[in-house]
Amino acid sequence: MQKRFLITGNEAIGAGAIDAGCDCYFGYPITPQNELTAYMARHMPSAGRVFVQAESEVSAINMLYGAASTGARAMTSSSSPGVSLKQEGISYLAGSELPAVIANVQRGGPGLGNIEPSQADYFQAVKGGGHGDYCQIVLAPSSVQEMYDLTAQAFELADRWRMPVMVLSDGRLGQMMEPLTPMKKPKPAGKNRPPKEWALTGAAFGREKRVVKSFFPATGDLEEHNKRLQAKYRLIRKKELRSEDYFTGDAEIVLVAYGTVARLCREVVRRARKKGLPVGLLRPVTLWPFPSLRLKQLASGVKAFLVVEMSAGQMVEDVRLAVDGSVPVSFHGRMGGGVPTIDEIYARARKSLSAA
Repeated sequence: MQKRFLITGNEAIGAGAIDAGCDCYFGYPITPQNELTAYMARHMPSAGRVFVQAESEVSAINMLYGAASTGARAMTSSSSPGVSLKQEGISYLAGSELPAVIANVQRGGPGLGNIEPSQADYFQAVKGGGHGDYCQIVLAPSSVQEMYDLTAQAFELADRWRMPVMVLSDGRLGQMMEPLTPMKKPKPAGKNRPPKEWALTGAAFGREKRVVKSFFPATGDLEEHNKRLQAKYRLIRKKELRSEDYFTGDAEIVLVAYGTVARLCREVVRRARKKGLPVGLLRPVTLWPFPSLRLKQLASGVKAFLVVEMSAGQMVEDVRLAVDGSVPVSFHGRMGGGVPTIDEIYARARKSLSAA
């Protein structure tokens, strides 16, 4: 029988990264993700991998850039204001088409805010928080097991598409403990993986020169580079959409939520079903690309959507764009570390259902 472990969500991210073959981790302390950095400090060196606690978040993201350019599977992590400091580097990674994994365990804001859970970094994550027309794949786990699984998948997606991938979590998921079943066969270290033909190796004898850059000063070159990036992003929007339906088949109102809030909404659906109320849940797993097509499909058979977030309302904008006015979309949110309760979501769902 495969072993199971009781582990925190933050530690599960670290375990998933190591089992996915992460070669290098570069971090800097910030609550509520410090357990992840501590986990990597303990386990990366013993696995023969590189762990560096950088002198700042800016240093960490640029170390990530350097390691990724050599073809290493590399990762960094932080929490909200720390990720803000990494935004320039994330844009450079996207512009240079370098695979990298970034974990954001969100906390309340704006500013220094607090260390309570939040989902107020949604815009920053999915709209390109740095400069330029770039995108990054954004994965949203809702359990400790998914913290592990989606982190491991993030490395695969990063390599497949040569781009940064963000695992967008929150302080509650990071701190909670749940059982974890690890993968049966962890991925090998870098030297045992297929070579990356674009990577910098330090020796160009007998092959064409390789260049990793995001600087295109000649007129027209940057535009062509951007066109190629946008073509890749369009393909990703078709191939990498992920979402989870929960009792949506006969639902008249569908809740839309991700992460911690999706867990609460799942219980709301169970409570509503016991009382005979036709409530369902759509949980986006990829926040970018966003499952707009699935929402359009559901909109043809439901009376309303209720979007629930730990923010002032960010994902709700993408839901409204997807539905395009075909059915009402209402919103319920808490801010600054506030977490919606099952009772208040349930009451709001009943109200929305009555009004539909």
